[in-house]
Parts: sequence; C-alpha cells; structure tokens
Amino acid sequence: MEAALVTVSTGVMKPLLSKLFKLLLDEHRKLKGIRRDAKFIGDELRSMKAALEVLADEEQLEPPMRIWRDDVRELSYDMEDCIDGFVAHVDHELDGRTMLKKFVDMLKKPKHRYQAASEIGKLKARATEASERHKRYNIIRPTPCISTCAIDPRLPALYAEVDELVGIDGPKDDIIDWFQWEATSTQPQVLSIVGSGGLGKTTLAKQVYHALESQFSCAAFVSVSRNPDMRKILRDIAQGVGFTDSPPDDDVQQLISKLRQHLKDERYFIVIDDVWSTDVWETIRLVLLNNNNHGSRIITTTRNTEVASCCSSGGGHVYKMEPLTFDDSKRLFFRRAFGPENLCHPHLEKVSNDILRKCSGLPLAIITVSSLLADQHEDEWKRVLAAIGSALAKDSGADKMTKILSLSYFDLPHHLRACLLYLSIFPEDSAIWKRHLIHKWIAEGFIHEKQGRNRYEIGESYFNELINRSLIQPVGATFSQVESCQVHDIILDFITCKAAEENFVTKFSDVEDGQNSCYSVRRLFVGNNSNEKVAISAPILSHVRSLIIYAHAPQVSLLAFPVLHVLDLGKCWWLEEHHVANIEKLLLLKYLSLANVTLLPKKIGELQYLETLDITNTRILEMPLAVTSLQRLASLNVHYHIRFPDGMIGKMQSLEELEAFGVHSYEQGKPLEEFSQLTKMWRLKVQLGMFELWEGTGQIEDLHGYLGTLVSSCNLRRLNISKLSSNVLAVKTYFPLSLESWCPTTPCSLQELHITYCFIDKVPNWMSLLRNLRELEIYVVSVRPEDVRILGSIPTLLILKLKTFSSTDGRILIHGFSNLKYFHLELLHCGTSLEFEEGSMPRLEHLELEFRVHQMDCLNGSPNFGIQHLSALRKVEVCILCNFGNRDNPLAGLECCFGKFIGMIIEADIEALPNCSSFLLQYGNVPFGNVACEHYTKIVETDCEKEDEAGRGKVGSAGAPHWHVGENYFRMSFG
Repeated sequence: MEAALVTVSTGVMKPLLSKLFKLLLDEHRKLKGIRRDAKFIGDELRSMKAALEVLADEEQLEPPMRIWRDDVRELSYDMEDCIDGFVAHVDHELDGRTMLKKFVDMLKKPKHRYQAASEIGKLKARATEASERHKRYNIIRPTPCISTCAIDPRLPALYAEVDELVGIDGPKDDIIDWFQWEATSTQPQVLSIVGSGGLGKTTLAKQVYHALESQFSCAAFVSVSRNPDMRKILRDIAQGVGFTDSPPDDDVQQLISKLRQHLKDERYFIVIDDVWSTDVWETIRLVLLNNNNHGSRIITTTRNTEVASCCSSGGGHVYKMEPLTFDDSKRLFFRRAFGPENLCHPHLEKVSNDILRKCSGLPLAIITVSSLLADQHEDEWKRVLAAIGSALAKDSGADKMTKILSLSYFDLPHHLRACLLYLSIFPEDSAIWKRHLIHKWIAEGFIHEKQGRNRYEIGESYFNELINRSLIQPVGATFSQVESCQVHDIILDFITCKAAEENFVTKFSDVEDGQNSCYSVRRLFVGNNSNEKVAISAPILSHVRSLIIYAHAPQVSLLAFPVLHVLDLGKCWWLEEHHVANIEKLLLLKYLSLANVTLLPKKIGELQYLETLDITNTRILEMPLAVTSLQRLASLNVHYHIRFPDGMIGKMQSLEELEAFGVHSYEQGKPLEEFSQLTKMWRLKVQLGMFELWEGTGQIEDLHGYLGTLVSSCNLRRLNISKLSSNVLAVKTYFPLSLESWCPTTPCSLQELHITYCFIDKVPNWMSLLRNLRELEIYVVSVRPEDVRILGSIPTLLILKLKTFSSTDGRILIHGFSNLKYFHLELLHCGTSLEFEEGSMPRLEHLELEFRVHQMDCLNGSPNFGIQHLSALRKVEVCILCNFGNRDNPLAGLECCFGKFIGMIIEADIEALPNCSSFLLQYGNVPFGNVACEHYTKIVETDCEKEDEAGRGKVGSAGAPHWHVGENYFRMSFG
C-alpha cells in the first residue's frame, strides 16, 4: 500500500483509501452490505484521487472544477471522520483484540451495523453525486490557464518595479571584489546569489553583469523558469555568446556539445538567473564548466540554498543576499509613496515605520505596499498595516507580489505545501519551536514515513528544506542547528490567504465575522492577547482537527470537538482544570499541550491515540501513573521540576523522546537506570540541579554513575545533560564529571552529545571510538593535549562546542578534525595560547572564538592564532574580553588596550582567507574588568578532606579532585 499522506490538494484521500482497504479484508457475510458500499466508495475515490493530483499543480482553475475539487476533498475528510469515529470507540475497549478485529465485531451487532450502514450510505450518496458532476462537467483535465512561464518573475510586467532598488551598491561591490580576488584563477569560477523571492537577486545580478560584461569576450544573461525548457535555455545562452551555427532541430545533447566547443577558447561571463533545481544546473554546467582556462566567470541566482551550494561546489562562492537596512527601506518606501522629494508627512511617520518593520527589508513587499499607499489618506495606511500578515494578498494591488510568492509555493512538493500552510496557525511574529511544529505535523499526518528513519527525523528534513527554500527564517541558528523559526510577515500573509482559500486553516475571528468558507472548519486558530475571556463555539466547528488557542482564558467545551487530533492550549496562561474536563472523550487526540494546570485529568490514560504530551508550562509537580496507560505516547515534554515515581519510566515502552528529566537529588537520579529498558528511546534531555550542595561524596559519585548508564547502556542518538546554573563562576564548590567509566559496551549510536554547565575532568579515551557522533558540546576543566588528539580523531564530527578555563600546559594546539565544519571555543581565563596547525580543520566553515586578554602574558606570549591556515572558512565571529571603559564612558581606552591590538592581528589573518565573506569582531569588558589580571593556577594541597562552607559534612575525599571557584579565579585542588 502507498504510504498515507495528508496534503492540501487531496485532503485525507490517501489514508482514507488505506482504511477502506483494511475494512474490505473481512469476509463476514453480515458485513456484506457495508462492504459493498465501502468498495463502491473506494473505487470512486481512487479515480477522484487521481483527478485531484492532476489539479494540484494548477494555479488557476475554472469555477466548476474548483467547486468539484473542494467538494471531493471535504468528502474525504468527512469519510475519514466517520471511519475513525467507529474505530476509536471500539479500540477504546482494552481486551487484547486488534483494532480491526474489534471494529468488525462491533459491526456484527445489529445496532452498530445499522448506524455504520446509515453513515456509509450517506457518504456513498455524496460520492455518487460528486462522480456524476465529474462526468456532467467533463472534469477530466484542467483547461488551459495561465502557465508558470506566463507569470515568470523575469517578465517586465512583474519585475520592472523591483529594478528600482536602493541599497544595491554594497552587495554589488562585494561580488565584484570576490571576482577580483579570484582574478588569478584561470578556471571558470561560479558565484551563486541566494535569497528569498522578491529580495532583488535578479536586480543585483544585472548590476554586476552590466559592470563586468565589457571585460569579457562574450557575455549572456539567461533566465530559467520553474518548469524550464532546456533547449530554449541552451539556445538563449548560444544567442548571448554569439553562437549561431546550430540548426533549429538540434536536441539538448547536440546543443551541449556544440556550445562546449564554441566556449572552449572564449573568456565568457554568463548569468543564469533563477535556478530552481540541481537537475537544471547539472545540465547547464556541462556547457559552462568545460576545459576553458581563460578566466571565465559565472553567476547564478536561486531561492534554494541547496541549489546554491550545488552551483558553487568546487571552489565557487555562495553569496547570501540580505534584506535592506531600515534606512534603505525608508528611502525606497518614501520614494514610491511620496515621489522624488522623498518626504514623509509628519502624521504618517509612525504608521510608515510600523509598515516598514513588517516588510522586514524585503524590496518586493516595500514596493508593493508603498504603491498601494501613494496618495492615500491615513485610514487606508492603517488598514494596510493591519492587513499585512493576514489579508494583504487579497488586495488587488498586491497581485504581482502574490504571483511571485506563488512560484515558490507551487514549486514545493505536495507534502511540503501542507507543512508550509500549517504555519499560518501560529500568531504573527511568533517564534515557532521546531520540535513542537514537527510533532503537530506528525499528528496531522503530513509526514511521509520512510524505512530507516523515524517520523521526527523526516519532519526535520522537511523543516530544513523550507529554510533552504527561503520560505521560513531560522531563529538563533548555530551553523546547521536550528531550534526555531519565524515566517516573514509577507510570506505569512500569502500562506494565510492560501490556507483560507483551500479551507486548510481558519481563524476564529473569520468564523465570528462570517468570513469563513461554506465548508466545515478543519483547523482552527484562536488568537487573543487581551485578558478577555474567549468563548469558542459554533456548529461548523464540530469537524475541527487542530485547535490552537492563544488566549489567556478560553471558554470552550471539548465535547464540541469530537474529531480533534491536535489540541494546543500551551499558551493559555489562565487555563484551569475544568477547562479540560471530558478530555478523555477526545478519542482521536494525538497531540496535547497544556499550561498552568496543577493536575492532569484523572482519565488521561484513556487517550489511546495520544502520541505527544507537552506539559512544560504547567504547575504539575509529579507525573501521575495514569500516563503509563498511554501505550502510543512517543514524545513527552515536561518541566524539570516534575518528579517521576520509581519504576514509572520503565513502563513507558513506546517513549521515544523526553525533555527534560530533572535530577535534584540522589533519589531522583535512580530512575535514570530505567531508561536502558526503553528500546525506542532515541532522544533525552536531563536537567541537573545543584545537588552537590547537600549530597555526600558517595551519593554524588553514584549519581554520576547513573548518568553514565545513559551512554553505556542506552540506544540514544541525541543526549543532552545540562546543569541549572548558567554562570559557572557563581558556583563555589564543584565536582566535575568523570566520563571514563561511561564507555559504551556495544557499538554506540550517539549522534549528538551535549554536556553543558557541568564540567568534565578530561575527554575520555572511548570518545574517539564514536563512529556516528556528528555534534559534541562539552565543558572541560582544563584541556590536555591528549584531549585535542581524542577529539580530533572522531571521523564523523561536524560540530564542536568547547568551553574551558585553560590548558594544562598553557597552550591549545589544534590538529586533526578532518571533517569538522563548525568550531566554537570559549576560554574562561587568560593565560592560554591558541594555535591552529597548518592542515588542521581543512573543512571548517564557521569559527567562533571568545577569550580574555589584558597583556601578552594572557596569550602565553603567542599572538599568532594560525587562523590563516583555515582556508575553507566562510564565517568568523570573535569576541575579545579585555579591560577598558569606565562608568562615565564604557568605550574609554578601547583604542589603546591590548585586546584591540590582538583584534587587528586576527582581522589581518581573516582578510587573507579566500572564502571568508562574514567576519564579526566584538570587544567587551571582562567581568571585574578593573581588577588585576589573574591567570588560571593549579594548587596542590596536603589536606585530604575539607568541610564545606555551611558545615554540612565532607565534600571531598582522598584522591578525588574538587574545584573551588572564586569571584574571578578558578583553583583546582587535589586531596
């Protein structure tokens, strides 16, 4: 059977057909009538599904066709609700029978068989009527309509206005400078400009093209399209470079061969604008990346970072186009709204600034909105401001912007269209957490499961692809690791209107105003930031599958939503227990998020389909045992203060993810051993409290042993162990973790390991044996040369974050790390030199350094970091903390401080790097910056035991190291 998928165009047609197929497997004679109707419906739906898939890629449909398509899609939802309702009621009986067996047994009873037959009969009638209309209107193929090429973004009708950009000089100079840097290379060089639609990539490429074309023997500017004609593209290249010796009937291979031969001895400059796929580029590169050694240059533009990387592979460069600055946005906006005098009327200044903030530097949005507002009164300005993010795309003056955004939408595969439109269910300007979003996608059925990968990992790939296509913006990204995202207001406006048009997501405000469609609401977003109570009820809401509420005090009866799959009340800060009464009646619920309540509903264990439970924002202190009855629960998000009773973890056999398991005492650490019983668990976050302040040495060592079982005995792929204290210098007494005994007994599946805000004494030898580890973050007390060797020998390591007080010999010499792409190093004390050996980290793209320096001794006499050896670097961020400033002038003395001198040395090294396009250098005052410089020191003491400051007993033992952290120094002592 085909994998079940929910899409925008086909609704739940695919999973519905799968369920009908299972129903037809039973041969019991009493089900003959029901089976006959179900088979008829299935046959009809299969043909309708095929028609819906054809229509899915059509941007404009004739009215009869659109109505028929919408009716069939809604019919599929109603049919699945009917079948799911029956199945859920029988599955509610926990007696050991399979779900299908219980369903069939129920249908054998006359009463239930009559109810099922009645409902299926109604659905059969609807399917018959839809089929008849399909034949009546001859809805077989879509009639010709506006094609992709007809709204191609290079056509003057759409893009002429975007050429009026300001703020283009800086990016233009950056690209020209890169080409001049590569002037000594005789091989063809490719620079790929990447950015979202409407950012001005084409205009920038044109500016560079016009500035440089005279330096080459031939040049061409060629535009691709979303559905490209390769013969036409190759002929356009031929025409641009002056090659005419090709008959009209030449096929693609013949054109490639002749163009390669013609360009072999030319010094050419070619721009390939708006590349949508790697396949297109792979064909074009056969022509352009030939044996030419005359210094030819190529520019590509694309909306997709994956395509940009493909185009520029082999020594090229990716230029990420940034939005306009606020000042440049103002200049462009005022020029369009007020004419060449560029003057804003005083009474419109505030609203214009608010509009510009929503446009976020996107030139297409600025031009569109400013054109709408030219010569308009203040009320219209306020209306447009309110519309951005929700309804601007409906405005007739915004049709050009909508068409350009439509290109990106219809270029998405069908499963990603559903994922994108679902983002309209979140409030404007909100940060959307990746984990929460993916689990909602899973609950909705958007994830196409593939062998060898779990649904969450597949959802991550969907999330990353939306980022690569510039449709969502990463928030707080570290290299490739993105935990949350935002949607640009203009894109949100487009997808909100599109979701409403497809009856995919509905806003409750539209329901209240009577502006929703005539169909049943399927996914409902309720947003209200005021303190007013929001009453949610309407007959049209009985088929809602997702209910997302952002309101302090919702007034809602859950009985009104019998087919809910997703219920998100995690932002309802005044939520009380009575608001979630009868939640056990939501038999189809798969995702549940709550806030504020102090207790979970007593009958929560009856939610047999629940897969995700998020109670992070609640005030619950102990997990009820009823949760162990949730046999499908895969993801559990809790606050680290919540306590799990002994033996509970081992009973949750379906659990795959848990965040965050809190350990505040020795007793709370014992259940850590139970995680080895969970064979499906792959992701775990553990939050450690400050238990060292009251536990004895033996108990602390036992706790560390319990933590070790998570590595030595579990099948985890992602493990995060963190301590509550975020300021390591605030801890008076600290016991570091010793990881040597954590050695995995079987081949370790760890891919990501984070141990933060709790230091380890050294890097264990077994870490070099981790053959799947891609990401590592650790805090080491003092780095040994052996630690660097172990870390540098991990072959799969791509990301390394390291925080340390110092080095044991005053020097950190970097070597190895053959595949590392991101490196973050923070030195908490001065007195240690850092040097990258030649040949180390050959693939490093992103480097972040933070260190303290007051004088030459702070670098152990060595100001040469060896950064010039990191030739693959693309981005560098350096923060130097040193002594300068005073209360009256925070920047006093910066220019003459030693840290500034070191910064100049680093800057000179960065400028010598061929591929580094982003460099950020910051200076800051060290804590206690006006005190004398103190380096890390190791002190050997003779006493074997010490009493802690509160006199609660022994905090050290013979042979066991412990650390004392003062206000601005760190001292290690050995008993």
